[in-house]
Amino acid sequence: MVVLDATVVNVALPSIQADLGFSAANLQWVINSYTLIFGGFLLLGERAGDLLGRRRLFLAGVAVFSFASLLNGLATSDTWLVAARGLQGLGGALVSPAALSIITTTSRRARTAPRRSACGARSLRVAARSACCWEAC
Repeated sequence: MVVLDATVVNVALPSIQADLGFSAANLQWVINSYTLIFGGFLLLGERAGDLLGRRRLFLAGVAVFSFASLLNGLATSDTWLVAARGLQGLGGALVSPAALSIITTTSRRARTAPRRSACGARSLRVAARSACCWEAC
């Protein structure tokens, strides 16, 4: 949703230009405002996720992104649309690192739990065998 939004708006640029009266020079700001804010706030989004909690930041980012999407749909001027796209980029910058870290930590826990228990059982067998060997000597 977040990354796709940066590219899918290219399809709508001609109708955006016609409906809102964008000049050809200013039309690029529809894409640039999202991309610049998104890229500029990614590190802040990651750090905020560490400090405030990934889940909380993910939900806040989705709320900001959704609200900005509503503002994009209601835009009646070129300035309003560019500002709303920037706000949408901020929401995306909060969602993206939080979502990736949630996926990483969730899948790591699920994947390593059986491996840890198998390694623990294997280590216990090796320790028991070596203890038996020590007694025999």
